[in-house]
Amino acid sequence: MPRAPRLPQGGEPFRDRPAPVRVRAVDHVGITVTDLVAATGFFVSLGLETEGSAVLEGDFLDTVIGIAGARTEIVMLRAPGGGTGVELSSFERPEPVPSGAAPTNQVGLRSLVLEVDDLQAAVDRVGADGYGLVGGVGQFEGAWSMAYVRGPDGIIVALAQRLG
Repeated sequence: MPRAPRLPQGGEPFRDRPAPVRVRAVDHVGITVTDLVAATGFFVSLGLETEGSAVLEGDFLDTVIGIAGARTEIVMLRAPGGGTGVELSSFERPEPVPSGAAPTNQVGLRSLVLEVDDLQAAVDRVGADGYGLVGGVGQFEGAWSMAYVRGPDGIIVALAQRLG
């Protein structure tokens, strides 16, 4: 597999390229799941709120995802104060392709990070529902306490508590 070129140290590594696209915000992150009810319950237990749900099918969905005849049910979740949303999607057509419980070093989207007020309470809460830690609880430079938990369909969610 070819490696990405190393960026030069200092300077402007992209000065000979066209101007970048302006990103206005990160609106939401989409996660495909097999059990929409279980996945929604997992994220609600961590404090996210359900914003709405819908069933999508037709030309728009087929065009955007590149799969003809698709049908999916989605639930949109968001933190109580707003911010980036989490869109859970469960496909009726075609059937979802399971990905398994990928290790944290597998290439791709590794985890979704949720900042919580009480890390231990969040770990205990998901533990009561049968979900466990990937590793342990660690602290980073006295500023953050963090743990990875594995939720429905092997989704890794990093729970982070700001310290101090």
